[in-house]
Amino acid sequence: MICVANQKGGVGKTTTCVNVATVLSLAGHRVAVVDLDPQGNASTGLGIDHRSLDCSVYDLLAGEASLAEVAVTTPAGLDCLPATPDLSGAEVELVDTPAREFKLAEALGEASPYDVVLVDCPPSLGLLTINALVAATDLLIPVQCEYYALEAVARLLDNADRARRSLNPTLRVAGFVLTMFDRRTRLAVQVADEVRRHFGDLVFDAVVPRSVRLSEAPSFGQPAVTLDPTARGSVAYRAVAAELAARFGLSEVPAQERDREQYRRASIAVGTQVAGRGYGVIAPEPEGIDDAWPRDAGSAPGRDRAMTGQPRTASPATGTTT
Repeated sequence: MICVANQKGGVGKTTTCVNVATVLSLAGHRVAVVDLDPQGNASTGLGIDHRSLDCSVYDLLAGEASLAEVAVTTPAGLDCLPATPDLSGAEVELVDTPAREFKLAEALGEASPYDVVLVDCPPSLGLLTINALVAATDLLIPVQCEYYALEAVARLLDNADRARRSLNPTLRVAGFVLTMFDRRTRLAVQVADEVRRHFGDLVFDAVVPRSVRLSEAPSFGQPAVTLDPTARGSVAYRAVAAELAARFGLSEVPAQERDREQYRRASIAVGTQVAGRGYGVIAPEPEGIDDAWPRDAGSAPGRDRAMTGQPRTASPATGTTT
């Protein structure tokens, strides 16, 4: 179970969660996305209208619904545990509840049908995020390539360390994903260098560039990786998902073992033109595709190894495979 968190808003948490989950699902893995943000952006980005829901993550935390009742299957074949605005009241209601930090862990105890569960956290360090840190085995941190992002990462790691010491001793950092990278600005390159200098192999080699497709995909109710698979952002997130799968030892499921209905729905989502504008149609590979891998944006141990396909090694400090 992977918690995607950063208390700074607008750094790409939801975009990372939705697109990585979709890539893993299309590779044949059983994936679930838990939308723990009252804004419900992950639910919307996966094509779920929260106004039509009978129950949501709020009901799951309150113990009024089971995992099977809350889960909604999306066109990409993955399950989403959607959020509604009701979730905003959960933090207040849980304050006086015994073992309040363990409500999500208890509710997801039956999540064994899934190979991967990704939790999209709200942009805060409140009780909902604490519940995610307690329930998760790994923490994935999107880092926007701007100065304030560095301060936010320091605070998040401090809170994650507290959660590990007192509530969840198995929690570890799965890695850092650099997002919204613009190689034209010196600041973005400097931030990327600084993050790699501090965290080394924990930083993913693939870097997510700024992309219009990533920004507009939620308005069509699709992840960018299915809306426009050849967009720079989509290519970058496929690379991020591949690195994540390698770190967790997830091999691609053979085609004959995949759910045929899942891929039928996904192919429809990819091939459909939306509102007559042609989105979702597979186009030729765009120019500047190398922006997803800015080799001149700093170096870290393991970058060349990942590019040449040589095996990664385990990090003795964290136990993660890098």
